[in-house]
Amino acid sequence: YTYYNKINITLCVCLQNPKTAAAVRTMVKDRAMSELQKCFGARMEFGTAGLRAAMGPGVSCMNDLTIIQTTQGFCAYLEQCFTDLKQRGVVIGFDARAHPPSGGSSKRFACLAASVLISRGVPVYLFSDITPTPYVPFTVSHLGLCAGVMVTASHNPKQDNGYKVYWANGAQIIPPHDKGIAAAIEQNLEPWPKSWDTDGALQSSLLNDPYQDTHREYCQTIQQHCFHRELNKNTKVKVVHTSVHGVGHIFVQAAFKAFDLQPPYAVEEQKDPDPEFPTVKYPNPEEGEGVLMLSFALADKEGATVILANDPDADRLAIAEKQESGQWMVFSGNELGALLGWWIFQCWKQQKEDGKASIKDVYMLSSTVSSKILRAIAVKEGFHFEETLTGFKWMGNRAKELMDQGKTVLFAFEEAIGYMCSPAVLDKDGVSAAAIAGEFVSYLTSKNRTLSHQLRSIYEEYGYHISKNSYFICHDQDTIKRLFEHLRNYAGENSYPKECGGFAITAVRDLTTGYDSNQTDNKAVLPTSKSSQMITFTFANGGVATMRTSGTEPKIKYYTELCSAPGNSDLNQLKTELDNLVDVIVEHFYQPEKNNLTPRPE
Repeated sequence: YTYYNKINITLCVCLQNPKTAAAVRTMVKDRAMSELQKCFGARMEFGTAGLRAAMGPGVSCMNDLTIIQTTQGFCAYLEQCFTDLKQRGVVIGFDARAHPPSGGSSKRFACLAASVLISRGVPVYLFSDITPTPYVPFTVSHLGLCAGVMVTASHNPKQDNGYKVYWANGAQIIPPHDKGIAAAIEQNLEPWPKSWDTDGALQSSLLNDPYQDTHREYCQTIQQHCFHRELNKNTKVKVVHTSVHGVGHIFVQAAFKAFDLQPPYAVEEQKDPDPEFPTVKYPNPEEGEGVLMLSFALADKEGATVILANDPDADRLAIAEKQESGQWMVFSGNELGALLGWWIFQCWKQQKEDGKASIKDVYMLSSTVSSKILRAIAVKEGFHFEETLTGFKWMGNRAKELMDQGKTVLFAFEEAIGYMCSPAVLDKDGVSAAAIAGEFVSYLTSKNRTLSHQLRSIYEEYGYHISKNSYFICHDQDTIKRLFEHLRNYAGENSYPKECGGFAITAVRDLTTGYDSNQTDNKAVLPTSKSSQMITFTFANGGVATMRTSGTEPKIKYYTELCSAPGNSDLNQLKTELDNLVDVIVEHFYQPEKNNLTPRPE
């Protein structure tokens, strides 16, 4: 009865979208109970990452109705928080995703969100065309708006979409805003009278198009991070860029132009937005070589030695470099964090005599599952390093706090190829990172050096930090919970493992329960969350391993790193030791056969 009650209510509204209505009627006619339960059994949960789910009918999917309901709740919450909401307004951006079977698309969802807000007298800055995700937080800060919404599912499979929210400080929302918005959504499920009126909203005087202004101001702002313009004009290095069927092409071309760099060669088959992502199995450059095959071919044809790859919403950046052997090296997110962090600090050092902040006021950030290489550089060079919980929502908010205290935040990164190279965007930004990487490559080329050479130099000076990260796929929440509870009760109740396959464990931090054996009171310093699983083990050999669930995908991830002191250059020994550590963690802690876990696809 509950399902059919929900279905009848939804069908009444779905008449606004005949495709989703037809899909529901077919399921009801066929008595496809498992499909109906999947669509209507549980509403999507709104969290700090906003929403992310498949497009389709029902309360568990992204569709016209759930977008309206979400935006109504968001609007109601904004009305509670801002007395000047109707003066300041909200920005909305969208990528190129579309799902013809359900009639859903990022642009359609963005227009519906705009319609809801305008119906309440809220000014809306709706981009007239697709934009990179970083343009939304940039616009929030640039125009002093109350909030921002980006409709994107980033690098998720093609059927997915998402609803990402930024607060007035220009960073993604963190608690308690997620709970406040989620509660307001539940209180505003029935569509408001004019929520569906997209035609009226698009004619409203409250509607503004920030596209040209934002694009111009963004390209102007990132030029403060261009330090070698003459070198850029004359560089002979050739670079290939792919946007992986996403939005990045024209924006990276513009960013290169802003730095006076030669335009990168574009992978023709992937440069235009295509919601089908036809040339790749996964539209995620983090997956490595499989996504870059067309880029390798173009680079070999044109004699290019460096490849830059954005994910579909252009907030991430992957880099590959041709080696002397002729093979391509795809850098890990941690390796790129080391390279970009080192480069940005060198540029700051060269400019500091021009009235820049003293080094004691300089900060770099990374997430707790990312490499600690920035900490090693900070210790030697004298600036501050801080780690945050996983996700740029934490780094962006911490960066804003530091900036409000008069500090200089040079750089922040996460191992999932996310980089904040400019404080103008308090989130990961693959567009500015691409231009800064282009200048870095130009500089190294003028010194007859490569990114690979420079990475080795960084590790030799600050100590090798080698990492190995991967994941298992698991769709069963009970299995995931059982796996982590086993670790918390390893040798009896409330007892964590003391060793793993012969590797002694010296410390455990559990950010689900708030336990940290390194603290005198055994209480974790970083914020905790009972809604996600995350345990970090520190080993006697200096290794660190974190196991955590993903907030947006059905994955149980692991992040491992082994660090050596400067001068210890026995890289093969370190790699062997890390490989052995990972093997025993998988065998004893993940137990993939017992738990029916699917390994990361090759």
